[in-house]
Order: sequence, then C-alpha cells, then structure tokens
Amino acid sequence: MLVTVVDCVREDLPALSVYLVSFIHNLSDKPRATLTAGTTIIPVGGSVTLTCSVQSSDGWKYEWFRRTQTTSEVQIRDQQNRDIRVSQGGIYSCRGTRGNPVYYTDISDDVTIEITFPSKPTVTLQPSWTQIYSGETVTVRCEIQGGEGAQWTYEWRKSSEALTTQDAVFHSNGQISVSQEGLYRCRGGRGNPVYYTEDTSNRPVVTLYPNWSEIYRGETITVRCEIHGGDTEWETNSRIKAPNQNEYRIRSASSSNSGNYRCKGRMKSSQHQTTEWSDSVTLTVSDNKPRPVLTVSPSWLSPGASVTLNCEVEHPSAGWSFYWYKAVPDLSEKSSSYELLPDGSGTAQDSYIIHGQTHTAGYVCRAGRGDPEYHTDHSQPKFVWSADVHSAASLTVSPDRVQHFTSDSVSLTCEGNFTEWRVRKFSEDGRLYSDCRRMTGSTCNINTSKSDTAVYWCESGSGEFSSAVNITVQNDGNGPILVSPVHPFENTKILSNVFFYHNDKLIQNDTRGELKISAVSKSDEGFYKCQYSGRESAQSWMSVKADSSSSPVWLIVGLVCGVSLIIILLLLLYHCRQSKCKSLFCVMIIISSRDGPIRYYVSAEVERVLKICTQVQVLLHWLNCTQLQVKVLVLKKYLSKSTKYSSQKLLRVLITF
Repeated sequence: MLVTVVDCVREDLPALSVYLVSFIHNLSDKPRATLTAGTTIIPVGGSVTLTCSVQSSDGWKYEWFRRTQTTSEVQIRDQQNRDIRVSQGGIYSCRGTRGNPVYYTDISDDVTIEITFPSKPTVTLQPSWTQIYSGETVTVRCEIQGGEGAQWTYEWRKSSEALTTQDAVFHSNGQISVSQEGLYRCRGGRGNPVYYTEDTSNRPVVTLYPNWSEIYRGETITVRCEIHGGDTEWETNSRIKAPNQNEYRIRSASSSNSGNYRCKGRMKSSQHQTTEWSDSVTLTVSDNKPRPVLTVSPSWLSPGASVTLNCEVEHPSAGWSFYWYKAVPDLSEKSSSYELLPDGSGTAQDSYIIHGQTHTAGYVCRAGRGDPEYHTDHSQPKFVWSADVHSAASLTVSPDRVQHFTSDSVSLTCEGNFTEWRVRKFSEDGRLYSDCRRMTGSTCNINTSKSDTAVYWCESGSGEFSSAVNITVQNDGNGPILVSPVHPFENTKILSNVFFYHNDKLIQNDTRGELKISAVSKSDEGFYKCQYSGRESAQSWMSVKADSSSSPVWLIVGLVCGVSLIIILLLLLYHCRQSKCKSLFCVMIIISSRDGPIRYYVSAEVERVLKICTQVQVLLHWLNCTQLQVKVLVLKKYLSKSTKYSSQKLLRVLITF
C-alpha cells in the first residue's frame, strides 16, 4: 500500500493532512489447487465429475494424476480441462499451470473414488411362475447387479429359516431349484473374512405412477404395491379404501383420496404367510385448481428485440407441458379470447420466444400433464407494450404530456376505424383494470390521483391494440414536472426549415425534419428541442451510456480528473487563506458545483444554488472569511424571495455577488 501525505497548515488551526492512498495487490503465497468431486462412491459402470480450481485467478490449465493402492502415480493424458469425468476407482489429484515459462501451483489434496456394488441382491424366478403344481420345479436366482466376475458365495433362506439340501438343489452360479411354496431370500458374500450384502427383504414397496406426491382435483394417478406374486393387502387412512390388488388406479382424484398408503403381500395358497408392511407413501390431493404465473421480458418493445415468455407452475418439476396463447380483446365479455401461438402446443420448455413483435400485445399460458391430460387454469394475461404510433389503433392524451399533477384533468382518446373501444390500465401495484370509470364514446376522462400512475392503452372491438403510454401523476407542490409530449414530434410534410437545439445551442437548420447523430459520445448528452413554423417543442434530456468495452479508459480519465480537481481545490484553499477570500472564489465554487446545463425549470436551479451556498457558508466559517460569509447570506435571502428567474438572470445574480 502506497500512502502520500499532503499537509495544509493554518496558524490558528490544527494541521490538516490529506492522505492519498493507492493499493497494490501483494503477491500471495504459492497457490494450491483445489480438487472436488460430485461424489466419492460410484456404482459399477457409473461415473463422476472431478473439478480442479485455483481460487480468484484466471488463465489456468490443469494436469490430472491417478494412482491406486498397488500402482504408482501416472498423469492422465489429453486432459487439461477444469472438469473431467472418470469411471475408474483410484486416488486422484491435480494442479494448475499457466504462462511461458510454465508456472505450477501446489498439487491438490487427494480425492479417493471408490467403486461399489449394490447393497441389495434381487431374487428372480425362471420361469416366472408364482404358482406351480406338485411335482414341478422352478429355478430361483440371486442376482447382484454389477457383481459379474466377482467370486460370490450365496446364502439362501426360506422365510426366516436357512435352506438345506433337503429343501432345494444348490447350483454354483447363485441359483437354486425348488418345488415348495414359500418366500425365498438371499444374500451374497465375498472376501476373507466374508463381506455380505444386505439380505433381500420381503418388504414390498409402494410407488406412485406418475411419481407425484401432490396432485390436483380431477387428476389420475396409480398407487402400486411392488411385490412378486401373492395377493396384496392395502392399508390407508384415506376416506376411500383401496381394493386388494397390486395396483390401485385413482381416476378424477379428490381430497377424499388424500392420505398415507402402505401394503403387504399375502400368499394366495397360504393366507397365514405374509410379508412385512411396506413404508407409507403420502398422497395429497388439492381441491384448488392451479393457475400458472406468466412473465414477459422485456415489458416495453424496442426495435429488433425478441420477447421471452416464461410460464411457472407451483410444482415446476412435476412433468408439466406448456401451452402459449395470444390474448385477443373481447369487449362483449369484458375479457379476452385466446389464440394458440405457432408451435405453442404442449412444449416441454417453460419458456417461449416471439420474434418480430412490433405492437402492443397480450399473452397467456397454461400447463397440462398426465394421461388423460389434466390442464391448469389460464394464467393472468401479461402485456408487452409498444410506443409505436404506426398501428391501426392509437391513443392520444390531453394535455399532451406524460407527467401530470393531481389537480389536472386528463382525457384519453382512442382513435381508429372502429366503433367499440375500451381503455385498459396496468397500475404500479401490478393490477389490471378493464374499464374506465368515466368513458364517453371513445374518450376516457380521469380526475387524476397518485393511483392513476400507470400504463394505458386502447383495445378495439375488432381485437386491435393501440400504442401504450406510461403516465405519471405527481402531487401538487412536490416540485416541477417535465413537460414532454406523449408521442415524439413527427411531421411528414416539411414546408420550411426545422431548427434543432442542443442545450439551447442551434446545431441544425434545414428541411429534413430529423436530427441524426453519428458516433455518439458523452458530449452529445444534454437537452434537445426543435422549432418549426415559429412553434417550439418541449425539450427532452438524452443521456449517453458509456460502452462497457471502453470502461478502463474512462476509469483512467476519471482518476486523472479527480486528482486534478483535488489539486485545484487545495490551491484554491491556499489562495483563499492568502487573499482573505475574494468574492470570485464563491462564484467559482457555486458555478463549478452546478451539475449539468441550466434546466428548463430554473426554480430547481435556485434551490440547488441555495443548498450550495449553505455548504459554502460552512466552509467559509472554517476559513474565517467573515466578509464573504455576509455576501453569501445576502445572496441566499435574495434568491429565496422569488423563484422566477431566467437562466441568464440567475447567472447575472451569481456574478454580481
């Protein structure tokens, strides 16, 4: 860290020190790579992703290494990525490399990946007969998935008793031949000492198909008891009892089907032999039909931009397909009808992109799932707005401005070759209003209040949308409003010159009727207005946003300017102490503190100057400049008497004082 101290001393005050601080990033110790794994235990035939990273740094490539308990470490060739996927067990490590000559990080800690076998074997029948006759024989196989090639030994039980050669014929490949009824179980073992898998359980499993634990009234779902052979006995606390079958299909579910379900198996030929009860599965049926939520982006159209719709359901991972519609105004029903968008039927994705949209439009969505398909309600309509006036319908506002006071009366008029109209309003709190409180013909009259701040547009009886207008209402006495027209100045028939001004400076005078700015820069920011046939438009502010790619240049320029201003301020402070604070210094501070050009409403500038004068008074008191303090106080009183100042008069007042 670099610290520069600048002392500013006055005889009757303590020394003032200004610290200019610059930070230099210290080189840290040699970094160590970090190795992470999605899991450290994978089944036979599975794989896992390993990730090597170097914290808070870029530009790294990676080297990967593997070893086992019996083999030495070797580098994994053709792998320099940050992420690799492996399917072999072993001990893995990595390190980062970059630069020329190559710089290496410390090697990461080891991560051990283990290959495991499934913990539960499976018992199958060959042939798959669950009922046989006296004298017949069936083969029972104990299968351990992924355990092929291993030297397994097998232990068999019938119910809870170990099988003997009197009960079955034992084969070497995990199979037995039996001719007696019963529940057969097995487990596998290997190694010395022998490690056994878990015993095959005679406990059945309850599953839902589809696997939705929460469904809605009217949906269809199947509850299954997974068990080989025998009858199924159900137990549930739902008000509707399940039949004794291994599948229970619930059609048009209701809240009466909500509850916990469990089952057990019973031998058909020996009713006293049963399995254990399964674990319970909870099914919840909601009586409230779901309604998805639709969002649109962007809300306001810009030339060439696409529109993205997103439809969100309460349980988004539960197998929904999506349907996308365009809202068409229906004035007879005081609502809208819906037209399916192209390729908008049953999409798997919960988003839909619209290209080439230029006018205001409304959209809705809904979702469906299951067989037969169950549909949600339609979403609330959402709108994308356009300020484009070149549409079959249009909206005009009187007075012609987007900002209004609460004391104003505003008229919204729908225009176009249509006989029926309605004005729609989307308020700041997200509510959609379909009716105007005072509609006369095609005109909606509003006695404005703060709640009338909203987006407005017209809809015709033929399904057309007008351009949209974002109207803002401000309380009287809360400061000025900007007088800017609802629609941009447009005149297709120019008979005389049009004058364009930038910050009150004439920049173009010809008959083109438009101003084109090439290679826009920060200097083009400011207020613009035009004059035509002796009439002048309201001025509008145009801001210029710097390109992100040039941000380092502007950062350097800003730092240089900032340091320069600090040096100038220190020189001015020194000059003030030496010259007993001349009036010119006050004028320089006031003028240099004004941010941007003189605005259309000069009253706001006066308030700003008054605030600056207050700040200057505090500074002058510290500098003990009594004479200039009096002048600033007089200036504040003078300005506070009235706010009717032109730009030129305000500047003359500042210079005079």
